Amino acid sequence: MKPHLLIPLLCLTLFAQDWMRFRGPNGSGISRGSGYPVEFGPSRNLVWKTAARGGKSSPVLTPARVFLTGFEQEKLYTQCFDRKTGKLLWEQSELRPRGEFRNTRNEPAAITPVTDGENVYSFFADYGLLSYDAAGRLRWKVPLGPFTNMQGMASSPILAGGYVIVLADQGAESYIAAFDRRNGEIRWKTARMETDGWASPVLFEPAGGQAQIITATRGYLGAHRVSDGARSWTMPGISPAVVASPILDGDVLYTFGYGHDEPTPFPSVLARLDKNHDGQLTEDEYGKDGLLRTIAHFDGNRDGIVTREKWEARQKQVVAPSILMAVRLGPKPQELWRYEKSFVGVVPSPLLYNGTLYIIRNGGILAGFDPATGKPGKTARVQGALGGYSASPVAADGKLYLTSEEGKIAVVRAAADWEILSVNDVGEGCFGTPALADGLIYVRTGDALYCFRAGKR
Repeated sequence: MKPHLLIPLLCLTLFAQDWMRFRGPNGSGISRGSGYPVEFGPSRNLVWKTAARGGKSSPVLTPARVFLTGFEQEKLYTQCFDRKTGKLLWEQSELRPRGEFRNTRNEPAAITPVTDGENVYSFFADYGLLSYDAAGRLRWKVPLGPFTNMQGMASSPILAGGYVIVLADQGAESYIAAFDRRNGEIRWKTARMETDGWASPVLFEPAGGQAQIITATRGYLGAHRVSDGARSWTMPGISPAVVASPILDGDVLYTFGYGHDEPTPFPSVLARLDKNHDGQLTEDEYGKDGLLRTIAHFDGNRDGIVTREKWEARQKQVVAPSILMAVRLGPKPQELWRYEKSFVGVVPSPLLYNGTLYIIRNGGILAGFDPATGKPGKTARVQGALGGYSASPVAADGKLYLTSEEGKIAVVRAAADWEILSVNDVGEGCFGTPALADGLIYVRTGDALYCFRAGKR
């Protein structure tokens, strides 16, 4: 490996216990710290609460700072807070040059930034990639896009070697690219056949082998070399909709995606939207519907019209089982097991912790699986937190933290026979994934950032 790539990898290892990217160390969702609170809220075990710009991105941490992104009044913000006090140390913004199409649960500040322990790197689909130093000075910026993802871009950037990695799977011209952390210059860019992906990649560093970036997107797992972006391998067979990010345990990857049991008949779509009854849909009829816009502009002859032929071709792509799968990585990846069942619209990423693989679904349905065999274990509702779930589960100190969109945070004893220890209510909507470090929990709501610690009155 080249020296300028090796040093940053060593630095990342030193900071491995801090929460520097989406879901912490290599996207695992796990902190090795202890002393995390079981009961907390606005009036209990609160260290501080501070106002934050609106957004759905998750907090990331350095030893002294918390970084967030936000969006208000057509400006894209990067904010920096003091970890001890919650004080806003600085914020910087860029005027949004455009508005990408996106799902209503997505938004301009939904993508989580990444930090190298000092500098921060923010990716906005409506602008591109920006980097600020610890004092808030702009280091560099790289305009990117526009993008054509039917639900909006959602994959968060990661650091790999001396690079910031951006995964841009979209309706057409998908790619993965590496930008130099020092100056933002593009070092490589590799075209991808995948379309419309939302999962964030993970870094795989095999013993004696080259570091790889592992991706999970519509129907395929993929691997790219960190050094030059070359595609190492492609593995088909995963679900057509992959929102949940994969997780890695040694050389075993766990990935989850969902499909649809049956196709939606085109006549039912026409009955709802075909105003002039001509048997097809034009832009004044399908409006801002992400799926229909994608079909109209990126399928078939790309003439902006949705026909029966285009609709049915797209339906063939999405009618497939929902799949939880384990894969052993290597030059030729090997499927270890798969579990297929109808799970529609699952956003949170899986979590492997203390010998159990977990998935949380809308309605507060928590399911455990044997990670060695895929055999399902205890599945039950998290009573008291039965709403929708966008935040991914995280874990520390023998406990799971499950955050619902309503702001209910359930603390669960981690075990095959898991049990609920408490359900806490922050009283505000939560879409971002909490950050865990040093016994502290950092929770981002729609317009605030909280820090909780056990024993704090």
